Amino acid sequence: MSKSTFFTGQPIFSQLLKFVPRNTVTGLARQLNTDRYYKRFSTYDHLVTMLYGILNHCTSLREISTGMLAWEHRLFHLGISHHPRRSTISDANNRRSSEVFEHIYLKLMERYGHFLSDSRSKSNLYIFDSTTITLFQEVLKAAGMSALNGKRKGGIKVHTLIRSDQDVPCMIRFSPGAANDMKFLKDVHLPKGSVIVFDKGYNDYTAFNRFSKENISWVTRLHKHLVYKHLSDRVITEVQQQKGVLRDQEIILGVEYKPNKPKVRARLITFTDPESGKTFEFLTNNFRMAPSTIAAIYKKRWQIELLFKRIKQNYPLKYFLGDSENAIKIQIWCALIADLLLKIIKKGSKAKWAFSNLAAMVRLHLMTYIDLFLFLKNPEKALLKKIEPNPELLLLF
Repeated sequence: MSKSTFFTGQPIFSQLLKFVPRNTVTGLARQLNTDRYYKRFSTYDHLVTMLYGILNHCTSLREISTGMLAWEHRLFHLGISHHPRRSTISDANNRRSSEVFEHIYLKLMERYGHFLSDSRSKSNLYIFDSTTITLFQEVLKAAGMSALNGKRKGGIKVHTLIRSDQDVPCMIRFSPGAANDMKFLKDVHLPKGSVIVFDKGYNDYTAFNRFSKENISWVTRLHKHLVYKHLSDRVITEVQQQKGVLRDQEIILGVEYKPNKPKVRARLITFTDPESGKTFEFLTNNFRMAPSTIAAIYKKRWQIELLFKRIKQNYPLKYFLGDSENAIKIQIWCALIADLLLKIIKKGSKAKWAFSNLAAMVRLHLMTYIDLFLFLKNPEKALLKKIEPNPELLLLF
């Protein structure tokens, strides 16, 4: 007789949910009044249901509903008393504001951000970029041209700010896929002395000047349509030349014949990557750092591309569980919460796991009753020990 027959302990999913304090969720639900009109399906129930679907890679409401029904005798371990029906989940996705899930995510970031910090990375380096998630229909206007058959899918653009040492978003903004990136830079507010890296699509001169006034360094690439006036050339040392620096110039960004438009004093660095041989032009408001350091900082922007790849590969964002903008935002916020929980257990595990392997193991054993961190330390050994006969019980027979 195996130990699991008696359902001792907690399933892995329940142990994951321990990192989401229930009083935090209920407090935010009370503050935002998101449990109004709901007798049974509370905000916490909704969150648990969505996390179950995301971690289990469910692609429809039927999969979530029947999957939780199959485990109904274990749902009380998850803090909910009954399995939700498809209509209940659908109504909640359309009617309950996605804002509460945003607040839940930000509260968890506030709670665990310090734990996730990597001492090997700079804590004052921030990266800002966007990624587009294609939708099954034009709920939000997509970017690009329509297909040859005239059909057009929608797209939601996720504008993301991460702190380099944490590798999880600390700010998210949504827009239709066709929206211009530039206007979202105004929402970014950072501590004094920070460094922010962003792509050349974020050309907001007002934000550039605000960063300079707030003692925040920014690094980006020169857009081909930008107009600037050359002021002077800076001296390039032999060491910098060996590292690939071609030119270091002081410039003024902006059109001279439009006096009412903002101008930006900046630095233009032309750099050839020694490895690829490609030449890049970097813009920055930092006049103290070595030009090769500016190039190295911009190279770290690749970190956010890896984050986008991780989220799209490990969570079912090709299939959305609702056709409204609110439902889509809820699913994305819950995917970010799931990603944060997996990052927490990855950081807390003594074994070194590739993120995709960790996500797969959690998915396969989501409702297995076994100690999470012992399981991650040695899955095969933990499972074999779990199914070994109990000698004390055998003596009874």
